[in-house]
Amino acid sequence: MIAVPVFLYHSVADDPPGWIAPYTVRPAVFREQIARIADSGREVVPLRRLLAAIHGGPALPPRAAVLTFDDGFADFYWTVAPFLADLGLPATLYVTVGAVHPPGGRPSGSLLPPAPMLNWRQITTLDATGVEIGGHSQTHAQLDVVRGERCTDEIVGSKHRLEEALGHEVSAFAYPHGYSSPAVRRQVRDAGWHSAAAVENKFSSEADDPLRICRLMVRPDTPRQVFQNWVAGEGARVAPIPESLYTRYWRGYRRLRAAIGSPVGGPPQS
Repeated sequence: MIAVPVFLYHSVADDPPGWIAPYTVRPAVFREQIARIADSGREVVPLRRLLAAIHGGPALPPRAAVLTFDDGFADFYWTVAPFLADLGLPATLYVTVGAVHPPGGRPSGSLLPPAPMLNWRQITTLDATGVEIGGHSQTHAQLDVVRGERCTDEIVGSKHRLEEALGHEVSAFAYPHGYSSPAVRRQVRDAGWHSAAAVENKFSSEADDPLRICRLMVRPDTPRQVFQNWVAGEGARVAPIPESLYTRYWRGYRRLRAAIGSPVGGPPQS
């Protein structure tokens, strides 16, 4: 199975708010990492090409890679997008809808702490210039813990709000925190999302689950050699990867804590 690195970034900034700093890559490091990908001979392809290959369509280039960005931080507009545009590289941006700044107003509500986030004008501009806009729920809730109408609004409502703003269908979703469950994945599929990205910290492949696409999270403390190994297609398992017993245990523990009013979170450990 050919390993396909699907890189996951959050913020790319020099001076991020403290809460997102552990997931923020400095612009100089980001540029160096993209140069490493290019120098390796890898071809950065749109997410839709990976999805097409998963569904039996045209095969990917032998050394493909995909770039994705979560949450919708404003630095994507000012720092990331111009750099990628200069290089002609595609990317998918997953937006937490409730964190978007509306014209002349404040965000309508998300669980993300305060940070400079994209506004709707910037998102529509990015969409018009070729960045794929995907959904990342309404509030960034742990979807495998919430239920009923709230879960529906997180999955279906965020899709409707994005499509209303952009004027066309959006088909790519990413689970907040990387958390999902069989029931959540069924709801995502039934809502009309064609793909959904997890985290897993493993390589994707043409045999990956389109509703649980494996990604590699890039953090400021990701060692250079680890990143280089990922670029080389080494150092991690290759999808498809079944859910581990630990993932199921962690989901059950978080559900119990949520039920007693003491929720916990954090990055997935799969």
